[in-house]
Amino acid sequence: MKKTLFLAAAIALTLGSCNKAAQQEAAATGENKPNTGLRIAYVQLDTLMSQYKLYKDASEVLTRKGTNIQNTLSQKQRTLEQHANAMQKKYESNGFTTRDELERAQNNLQKEQVELQELAERLNGEFNAEQLRINEEARDSIQAFLKIYNEEKKYDYVMIKAGDNLLIANPEYDITAEIVEGLNKRYKGKPAESNGLKKMGE
Repeated sequence: MKKTLFLAAAIALTLGSCNKAAQQEAAATGENKPNTGLRIAYVQLDTLMSQYKLYKDASEVLTRKGTNIQNTLSQKQRTLEQHANAMQKKYESNGFTTRDELERAQNNLQKEQVELQELAERLNGEFNAEQLRINEEARDSIQAFLKIYNEEKKYDYVMIKAGDNLLIANPEYDITAEIVEGLNKRYKGKPAESNGLKKMGE
């Protein structure tokens, strides 16, 4: 959902601002062009998301990172359960010689539970922050490309076609292939997992 919102906003706002700048320039130079109607095009969001190399590479990185987080938390959870079972068995077999010993074991178990919860919150927060950063870098990359692209095309509006949000869309005005091709030509390479997702696009 965040990706969709960022991309839609990036494309619509960028093209809108580019067209406004062109109109202001024409007014300043005294160029009065005849009104030939609005220039409108659209981009298929699903295709853009699946074929833009930045998103494909970032998706692989996030998938691996998500899997690592899940495995880490699952392992910690199993260890916690083993400690809890061991304490329960020791309690049932009267293995604790004093009440203080039992309370220390209970406190240690509670501490493990708190630490696991804190770890889960921290890892999930890092994952969400990384995903947000990817969306922002993708938005910036698309904005930079469309600013140049629209200097020649001069569209008034570019719509996002996602699912059935556009009930009628003439294929003649589909510029998805041009946008994807242009973005991929500007793409600088795969992100690095160890140092974050760098050089993900201009």
